[in-house]
This record gives sequence, structure tokens and C-alpha cells, in this order.
Amino acid sequence: MNAHARPATPPMIAVIIPCYRVTRHVLGVLAAIDDAVTAIYCVDDACPDGSGRMVQDSTRDPRVRVLFHAQNRGVGGAIKTGYRAAIAEGMDILVKVDGDGQMDPTLLMDFVAPIAEGHADYTKGNRFWNLSHIRRMPLLRRIGNLALSFMSKASSGYWQVFDPTNGYTAIHARVASHLPLDAISDRYFFETDMLFRLNTVRAVVQDVAMDARYADETSNLRISRVLGEFAFKHVRNTLKRVGYNYFLRDLTIASLELIAGLGLLAFGGVFGAYHWIASASAEVATPVGTLMIVMVSLISGLQFLLAFVGFDIANAPRQVLHRSIQLNRTAPPA
Repeated sequence: MNAHARPATPPMIAVIIPCYRVTRHVLGVLAAIDDAVTAIYCVDDACPDGSGRMVQDSTRDPRVRVLFHAQNRGVGGAIKTGYRAAIAEGMDILVKVDGDGQMDPTLLMDFVAPIAEGHADYTKGNRFWNLSHIRRMPLLRRIGNLALSFMSKASSGYWQVFDPTNGYTAIHARVASHLPLDAISDRYFFETDMLFRLNTVRAVVQDVAMDARYADETSNLRISRVLGEFAFKHVRNTLKRVGYNYFLRDLTIASLELIAGLGLLAFGGVFGAYHWIASASAEVATPVGTLMIVMVSLISGLQFLLAFVGFDIANAPRQVLHRSIQLNRTAPPA
């Protein structure tokens, strides 16, 4: 054994619980949290039911700290408050668990282990791994998750992960401290916006299999209401990510494939539309040569674009980030 090697010490684990209308379940969640957890941050997000005060009055667990928001900031805002408090107190791994009972607290160490063992920087739940259990999920939520998962893959660059709206997550404090938390969405887009931000710093993300769990809790998220908003934000993040990764940070063969693909598709579409309109107006057949130019442009453009997507799928981060950076205790700029 190396004489200078230090014995490994267990990580200091913090649990962040956003508290908004969770008075029926949050005490049960707190009671089930593993003894290996060092601190628990319950963030009362201006809860009209007084979740924070109830936790203060009802629990004697010395690990519990209750943080209060004067105004409601949304689930993302509550998580970010918990992150900042945990980082300031020197925690190593930050786990987010909902207070409504949908997330089984006994699975907590399954999310911690890949990070503690150096295999990932961020872990998130995936409720779609067991097909027999997916049927427990409401149909509308299932369909919405499928649509949002595909959009999230494109906007985040993590094509290997699924179930992007799953809020059962864990992150290494060093990685969280280097994210522009102020720029990340405060509300229900938080989880998918986090994936986009994690890709910009090249953090390794790993799914953790879990079962869908629905009982008598009331979810504040309505996918039918946020689908349009999420679609717009995913398109925005996709454009930003591609710009960051393939034109600002680096210029690879994929960058050229994207330019060629989009250029050929645009040329084929405009050239073909112009000549189709001109031929229709003159009531003559479009020349075969013109049709060939259009078809070759469109097919070649599609092939270049598919080649770019294939490169992007294979370009997921693989080198764990938290081992090579130090904790940043100052809040990064937005």
C-alpha cells in the first residue's frame, strides 16, 4: 500500500426536499431516509399549508434543517436553495427527493453509489425500465414523458438517458458548484434544464432504475400544460448546445457534417420549390435534370444530418468530472 495514500472516508450526503403542499407525506419521507445521510434540507417554498413549520414542530431528527422562501420560486428554485446551503456546509453528494411520497427514500443509496464510486457526476431515476410497472403510470403522463424524453435527448446531448422529468436525482457538490444555478429554470423545466447545463460542463450522467410509484399523492405537474413551453425551451437549448459544443469549444468533422446537411437540405428545398412553382405557372413539366438536382441535394443533406446525429449520440461525456475539479464555494455567474 502507498504510504502516502489516505484511507477513503464516506461522503457527506445531503438530501434536499422541496416542500410545497406535502404535509400528508413529508414526515413519512423523512422517517425513511437512510442513516448514512448527514444532513436533510427541507425547503418550504412559501407553502400555504405551512409544510416547513410542521416539519420543525414534528421532527426531532437533528439532521433536519428547514429553509424558508418568502415567495414561491417553484420546485427548481427550492432545489437550488438546498444545493447552495449544502455546498456551503461542505456536503459531498446532494440528493433531491420529493416530499409527496412518489419517490421511495429507501432507494437513496442507489443514486449515491455511482457518484461515490467515481462512475458518474449526476444520477437520475428512470421509471421506464420495467415494462410491467409502467402500466401504473397514468396514460397521459406516459405519453407526455415519451415526447419530452426525445426532446430532452436532443437538447441535452445525453441520448442514453430517459425519463427526463424524473426528479429523483443526485449530484456531486463539486459539479453543482460549477453550474450557473441562477441561469437554470426555477420551475418544472429544472430537471431537463439541468441536463443541458451538465452537458455544457461535460459531466457524466447515469440513469438509476426505479419503479413508478403512485398512491394518493397529488402531483402539481400537468404535462399537458407544459408540453408547449417545454418544446420551445428544448429547441432553444438544442441550438445553444450545438453551438457551444460544435462551433465555440471545438470544430470537428461533425460540425462540417451539420453545415453540409443543413445547407444541402435548404438548397434542395428552396431550389425545388422555386422550379416547381415556375413549372406549374408555365404549365410545363419540370425538367428531369432539375428533379435530379433536388433529389440528390435532399438525400445527401439528410445523410449528412444523420451522420451528425450519429456522432452526437456517440459524443456523450464519459470522463467523470468531479475527480478533476475543486469545490467552488462562490456562486457562478448567470
